Amino acid sequence: MIHTKSKAHQRLSSNPMRRMMLAVVALVAFAAVCIMPRGEASEQTPGQLVQSSSQRVIRTLSERRTEFQSNPVTLHSFIRSELTTLFDRDEAARLVLGRNGRTASDAEVRAFADALGENLMNRYGASLLAIDPGLNVKLTSETPLRNGTIIKVMSLIDRKNGAPMAVDYLFHQHDGHWQMFDVIVEGVSLVQTFRTQFGDDLRTRTLAQITDDLRAGKIKADARIATPAKRQ
Repeated sequence: MIHTKSKAHQRLSSNPMRRMMLAVVALVAFAAVCIMPRGEASEQTPGQLVQSSSQRVIRTLSERRTEFQSNPVTLHSFIRSELTTLFDRDEAARLVLGRNGRTASDAEVRAFADALGENLMNRYGASLLAIDPGLNVKLTSETPLRNGTIIKVMSLIDRKNGAPMAVDYLFHQHDGHWQMFDVIVEGVSLVQTFRTQFGDDLRTRTLAQITDDLRAGKIKADARIATPAKRQ
């Protein structure tokens, strides 16, 4: 399928600072819904998780900015700990890998997911500290898809300087709990973004080779590469 770039995406792509903001907000979006303990989170709908969690993460990044600036390892540890609760990294990684994910073992997919996550944090983690603490996340809808097996949460991130930014979250049930597996920022799916980036390499190289290169920093995961997705 050939995707045509939307006017909104062309504006984002033409401005390096906007592209970086897209990447930063995407990382916050991943972390934002992952702050609650499992017991508390399981009692909420995906929309409630997004709304109640996002400001807490943004506030933590603001309040601990000095600490995180002086110790990047602590920042990475904070984000990593939140991601392990509600984000289904294995499902997201399989979707990124496409056909290669269907034939890969669970261990191979998990290794790729871990390497991709660490690569992103090493590249963009410090940018999270530039997030405006005045960001306000507003839930706009919570829509069941595929007979309720998937929930799409749509939100707007209000900024003091700039137009609101649309961020959508896709959730599914895993082990009886709602877990997020994709984030769509201003029409850009992170899963599709990384699938596009790694598609060519996966046709000529093994998954293990790509995982090793991600881990070693020889490949830079790029959250700014974009394939527009229609916001419905």
